[in-house]
Amino acid sequence: MLLLLIPSMLAVLSVVREKELGSIINFYVTPVTRFEFLLGKQIPYVVLAMLNFLLLTALAIFVFGVPFTGSFATFAAAAFLYVIVTTGMGLLLSTFMSSQISAIFGTAPITMIPASQYSGMINPVSSLEGVGAFIGQIYPMTYFVIISRGTFSKALGFGDLSSAFLPLLIAIPVLLGLGIVLLRKQAR
Repeated sequence: MLLLLIPSMLAVLSVVREKELGSIINFYVTPVTRFEFLLGKQIPYVVLAMLNFLLLTALAIFVFGVPFTGSFATFAAAAFLYVIVTTGMGLLLSTFMSSQISAIFGTAPITMIPASQYSGMINPVSSLEGVGAFIGQIYPMTYFVIISRGTFSKALGFGDLSSAFLPLLIAIPVLLGLGIVLLRKQAR
């Protein structure tokens, strides 16, 4: 699941690289909207992440023999929403970063630490307290973990897991909207 966060880091680098190289000027001078720019940057990484998801799922099932008992369509839909969210997080972070080094050092802790510590992957979110519990309740990976466990080991389908889809669906327009608002159409 953590490997699905790598496209988040690649997405942040794609925008920051343009800032460093000066090719972001093309964005400033063309009639492309901020939404179109961010969507164009996001799509390749969503495709890459979905290929990664399929390879990792096949590896788990066929090489390691992990039984898959639930709905693959539900699992794939959740993965698709989740990678849109993670790449959206990367693009949002890219609006604040000005160098590739700062992008890597800024994105890694913001994505990896909450994903491993507060998402319920190691400890249940219900056992967390204070700020950790708050992060666990709003972090998208929490809901992807719930869906993954439900589809892999509990034979659950979309009807059983629909409440875990809602936070992912809410996160997409929030992250995209923040990215659009914070991405400047002019040089600073």
